[in-house]
Amino acid sequence: MSGILDKERIIAGPGFNRWLVPPAALAIHLCIGMAYGFSVFWLPLSRALGIKDAIKCGPEVGFFAELFTTSCDWKISTLGWMYTLFFVLLGTSAATWGGWLERAGPRKAGVVSAVCWCGGMLISALGIYLHQFWLMILGSGVIGGIGLGLGYISPVSTLIKWFPDRRGMATGMAIMGFGGGAMIGSPLAADLMKHFASPTSVGVMQTFVVMALIYFVFMMAGAFGYRVPETGWKPAGWTPPPAQASNAMITQRHVHVKKVWGIPQFWLIWMVLCMNVSAGIGVIGMASPMLQEVFGGSLIGVTARFGELDKTQLAAIATVAAGFTALLSLFNIGGRFFWASLSDKLGRKMTYVVFFVLGGVMYFSVPGSAAAGSIVLFVGAFCIILSMYGGGFATVPAYLADIFGTQMVGAIHGRLLTAWATAGILGPVVVNYMREYQLGLGIPREQVYNQTMYILVGMLVIGLICNLLVRPLNPKWFMSDAELAEEKRLAHEKMAASEVTRSGTGADTVSPAVVAIAWLAVGIPLVWGIYRTLQSVAKFFA
Repeated sequence: MSGILDKERIIAGPGFNRWLVPPAALAIHLCIGMAYGFSVFWLPLSRALGIKDAIKCGPEVGFFAELFTTSCDWKISTLGWMYTLFFVLLGTSAATWGGWLERAGPRKAGVVSAVCWCGGMLISALGIYLHQFWLMILGSGVIGGIGLGLGYISPVSTLIKWFPDRRGMATGMAIMGFGGGAMIGSPLAADLMKHFASPTSVGVMQTFVVMALIYFVFMMAGAFGYRVPETGWKPAGWTPPPAQASNAMITQRHVHVKKVWGIPQFWLIWMVLCMNVSAGIGVIGMASPMLQEVFGGSLIGVTARFGELDKTQLAAIATVAAGFTALLSLFNIGGRFFWASLSDKLGRKMTYVVFFVLGGVMYFSVPGSAAAGSIVLFVGAFCIILSMYGGGFATVPAYLADIFGTQMVGAIHGRLLTAWATAGILGPVVVNYMREYQLGLGIPREQVYNQTMYILVGMLVIGLICNLLVRPLNPKWFMSDAELAEEKRLAHEKMAASEVTRSGTGADTVSPAVVAIAWLAVGIPLVWGIYRTLQSVAKFFA
């Protein structure tokens, strides 16, 4: 079995169609992207024992007691710790095992990711059955979080090597899948919970089991679909652009991952990602309440503030806000592909300049749009902001490849994702605590987000300055020819297909029908997810 997973076994021979690799990456990212949609489980899990109504824990039951209690239901705030763990573990596991991934290859990393992510869901299902929250933390939070990190970075280096002519587009396709995972998983989970719900169960345990099995099939198919190119492979008819003719600062040399902690440009790009994500992730978590509190009854044609609405009206504007959240998710996903592809033309540095300048203008315009009562301008600003939030994730792997080379870009990307883990704490804290602080001062609900928007503009200014300071590396940071050769030896790279040990012989020619089937396998679920999301978006426009 280990031979099947070895990197030497997945080096593609002549005739292999590189367009088979993106759907393999999408198959994994569409599954692990459900991490974004886990909040769909919080409400039913908060009444897992009571079924209809939650059995509330007494004041004597603190957080640690709640991990082991079997006599009362979990609070939603407690369940939310799983979401936090997802992204903390994503960053730390990607940073810790990124170097191993480069040497082991994407197939082995993909298999480990599938086992961790899906196995973690099964452990969580056991935790739900036994009503032991610590098992859910261990399963989906820790083990699943490790699978999340490995799965997220597993295709990055491979796609960049297969598409040296379209680095941004290639990574944009895969990372678009991560953003789209919840778009498929959330409605699927809702349908499954509805199917399995009974007078004695909320249906979450069974849903976890079914989704774990479905995800395992897709992720294993994706892992076994990974192939890596021979060293020195180039697309037919393509030659690397001369350094002086490029506006993207693309190096032809390579940096070892163990050196990046000491390189100023790494920390500048770390800050670029951290500031871009902090500004966006805080808004994502508060998008629904923000729209409701700012516009209140005007969302349904009623002249009344949020605090003056009755229960029926509150339910109506909540439906509208859910459509707004769905609309943002579409722009988040589409922005990953659009901006990353555009970066192939603009250059990575200029693309981030657009993110920070245009994003700053959009955030600055929000208080004015709110004061003017313009829902269209308010929503439009956040749609553009969320497209650039997603675009920042999708563009940064190509940015790293341009600056640090492609040899260890997956491992370097893994270390950079610690910026995401930091932003996952910083962004929500700024938005949520500023809101509470403003409310405590007696500021009306429709104005509590104004100061927050200006703080987020400040974050983007910091990101812009860091981005403008990024320069090509000093040659001292690059590996020597001898060091590069040793690293390639450790990574089991070969120079020719004749040296590769494969299960078959001859060329790797692939039928166009196989490529079409691979794309359909990931395309059909994605289209279904978009359809379900558009149904929610329709409620906003209605």
